[in-house]
This record gives sequence, structure tokens and C-alpha cells, in this order.
Amino acid sequence: MPRITSTHNPRVRAALDLTKARERDRRGAFGVEGVREIARALAAGLVPTEAFWLPPERRSPDADRVVDELAGRPAVTGHEVSPAVFDRLVVRSGSDGVYVVFARPSAPSLDDLGLPPTPLLVAVEGVEKPGNLGALLRVCDGAGVHAAVVLDDAVDPFNPNVIRASLGTVFAVPVVTVTSDRFRSWCHRHGVAVHAAALADRAVSYCDVDYTGPTVLLLGSEARGLSRAWLEHADTLVRIPMRGVADSLNVATAGAVLVYEAVRQRGGAG
Repeated sequence: MPRITSTHNPRVRAALDLTKARERDRRGAFGVEGVREIARALAAGLVPTEAFWLPPERRSPDADRVVDELAGRPAVTGHEVSPAVFDRLVVRSGSDGVYVVFARPSAPSLDDLGLPPTPLLVAVEGVEKPGNLGALLRVCDGAGVHAAVVLDDAVDPFNPNVIRASLGTVFAVPVVTVTSDRFRSWCHRHGVAVHAAALADRAVSYCDVDYTGPTVLLLGSEARGLSRAWLEHADTLVRIPMRGVADSLNVATAGAVLVYEAVRQRGGAG
């Protein structure tokens, strides 16, 4: 197999283009770096189509195992690349020496998920930083949240920084993208209570709310919070008491506080 040594190689350029959301949408593909993240994508049944890896002497033992698995799949086109090329493909240094392109799965709808009678969902509106969404998905995975909902296409769940910050748990947690209007209607039809984190005067302490029924925990952006529509239509506005000079927590941290209170009330199971 000839080694690719130029970032101008057409296959490399095509892979680099997957950092752009419009290219991921157009081609129905996305890239994953890191053995742990790749392994979780494979475990979730995602379909690899192309892979780029460093020479054996530059790969980790875990990466060797992934390369062996991918090389044994006839549908995967594999390329050995130089360190300079690989460094362009990955977001972080020390990515184990393998990068894989996957086919983007069909986006699920809320009605596709087969949710239990009393689901616990986390929804985000206006969260623009991919790393924040990724960290929140890691919380959702750890707590056993049944699904995460991204409202109004704020962030692409297959953004490389979402995948990285989630440690690949984005492939384990069902993620639905839907408009706010459709989601409000769905919650109303299914009797799901929306508990929205807000700094409003009428917000109650998050500890004083019952999360044992069908529940959505709704979080907004750190800069702007939630839209007026959600503030007006949420069943409850909740706040996390702050004792210092800051008036709020990072959205993923706030999400963790709310999620684990809900899990505690439910007896330790999401």
C-alpha cells in the first residue's frame, strides 16, 4: 500500500472537508479520531467507509487492533499516511494513530426511540459550543438518560469536537434534532413535563421539583439563556443556587446537577 505523504491528496482533502457541517450533511459522512471513540462508534453499529492510519511504529497497540479490524473489512478503504498528513486530519495531538470516516446514520425521531413510560430526556436550545454539547452527552450517558434533544439545529452532534468531548458517548446516547415548535407539541401530546433551567425571579430551586414522572430537563446557552417562548411554555423554571460571584454554571455542569438530582429521585436509575 503506497503511503500518502501530501495533504493535497484528494482522499485527504475530502476527509479534511468533513470538519465542515455542510460537507458532513452533503456527503452523509463524518470523521472520528481516537481509538476509544472509534471503538464506541463501531460498537454502536456505525458503518466505517474509509480509514487513515500512521505506520505501525507510530501507532499505539490499541490502534493496531483497530487497524487490523478495519483492514479486514472489504468495504473499508484504508490508507497509510505520513505523520504530517495525520496531524492535519486530527483535532488533537496523540490521537493513537488512526482516523476513520463513517457513514452518517439516519437521524432518529422522538417517536422512533421506544421510550419508557416515564422517560428522562435532556434538551438544549442555543448551545453553540460543540464541546459543551459533548460534555453534556457524556453526563447523559453516565446517568442513563434516555435521549438528548438538540433544538433548532444549534450544534451538529457529529461535529468533531462534540465527538471528542463526549468521549464517543454521542454514539451511545440517542440524539434527536428537532425544532422547538415540534418538540413542544410532542411534549404536550405525551404528557412530558418540561423543567427549564433559568435565572428568572419565579424560578424555584431545582431540589424542590418532582422529576419522577415523564421529564425533560431543558438547558439554554450560557450567554443568552432560553428563548422567551420556552420560558413562557415550560412547566417549571428551575434554578441552581449560586453562592459566589458568578450567576450560573457551565451548561454541562448545570446539566449534570439537574440530571443526577432526577436520577436520585428515581432511585438511581434514569
